[in-house]
Amino acid sequence: MRFTEVHEKYDRQHQNVRTEEGRFFGDVADFVDAEYLKGVTQLNAATLIHLANAPSPPPATRVLVAELTNATTLRWEAAPEPDVAGYEIVWRETTAATWEHTLDVGDVLKYTIDLSKDNWHFGVRAYDADGYRSPVALPTAARE
Repeated sequence: MRFTEVHEKYDRQHQNVRTEEGRFFGDVADFVDAEYLKGVTQLNAATLIHLANAPSPPPATRVLVAELTNATTLRWEAAPEPDVAGYEIVWRETTAATWEHTLDVGDVLKYTIDLSKDNWHFGVRAYDADGYRSPVALPTAARE
């Protein structure tokens, strides 16, 4: 785990502590923003707690490409944890950096969504009875 500031200052990292021509170099406690570091630490801890309690991503996730249609069929195997309550399909535009949409499909291992596999990136994640969600499994292309 690495803690950084919002806008890193490269003269304060990977430097021996020194002053050159009136300019300070090095990473020392005087430059730590304690409130910001507290928030980052709390976020990291909450993320780790969530990941530790979440089910595994659904294995063998695939997008079926055997037929040329405007719909997309996804198939996956069951996550191994006994308390998995269902699955969600997530998708985003091909140019988007984060998941933009979520669809709860329940406790199924195959689902067809009325969106073209050519225009969207898809993923599948498991969730458990307590609401913890797995990391997204990215599908590979498959004929069945």
